[in-house]
Amino acid sequence: MSIKDKLRNTKGFSKGQKKIAEYILTNFDKAPFYTATKLAAEANTSESTVVRFAIELGYDGFPEMQRDMKEVARQTLTSAERLMRISDTVEMDNVLMSVMKSDIMSIKETMNMIDNDVFNTVVEKLSSAKRIYILGIRSSFSVALYMSIYFKMIFEDVYLVGMPGAADIFEEIISITDQDVFIGITFPRYSKRTVHAMDIAKNSGAYTVAITDSLDAPITEVAHNVLVARSGLTGFIDSLTAPFSVVNALIAACGIKKDKQLMVKLQDMERIWDEHSIYTIEKKKKNEK
Repeated sequence: MSIKDKLRNTKGFSKGQKKIAEYILTNFDKAPFYTATKLAAEANTSESTVVRFAIELGYDGFPEMQRDMKEVARQTLTSAERLMRISDTVEMDNVLMSVMKSDIMSIKETMNMIDNDVFNTVVEKLSSAKRIYILGIRSSFSVALYMSIYFKMIFEDVYLVGMPGAADIFEEIISITDQDVFIGITFPRYSKRTVHAMDIAKNSGAYTVAITDSLDAPITEVAHNVLVARSGLTGFIDSLTAPFSVVNALIAACGIKKDKQLMVKLQDMERIWDEHSIYTIEKKKKNEK
């Protein structure tokens, strides 16, 4: 049952709870971005009533209920509308802490939702794959790019699909086989092209892995396995802190699995970096000679 359905089912609600439900449903474009205190004030009730109402609806507390409301808002509001709402509900002085708290919550939720057995299976599949294809479009491209940089240190054949100037996405995966792994990364609002590309990869026999925010995401239908990584909603942007954390874990696990090969490659890379002065030397402190 969706959050809106729960709010519409007013049977058994107290007078104060009905006021909260009515306010949220009438103002769903901004209510998900309110704190419990702000929501209570707008609905002309108390903060404690808001918290008890969230528990009455089956949530552990208001933060979980708010997260559910934001998920619905993310699907229905445009980026411009989301920016307008966050501008109306978050004080400029509180932006830093508000965003960081949201990111922390996303990581905590990811830790509770991700299946460790699935994670280990994905690591095994990656370690034995002939080739690895990675696709992420729009904001998800940053996660895909980051993953590809480190995977190329660990594995021999890693392809970042959808690079600017490259061939069409579907042409890039035309040679994918049952010996390969395809990783599709997508978050709301979900990319159709990523889903379609993964469908092609799966039909070609490749092992498909989805990194997305929910087991209900469209891409899960064409994935052999799913790694859930919550993407928090912060204004007009989708926070990718938790997805990056999951990718970091994959990189670390695969690195451990391929430690001997990785060690040789890293030593060669360090030599090249030194020879070509790739990195700058840390400045000496003033009291150092």
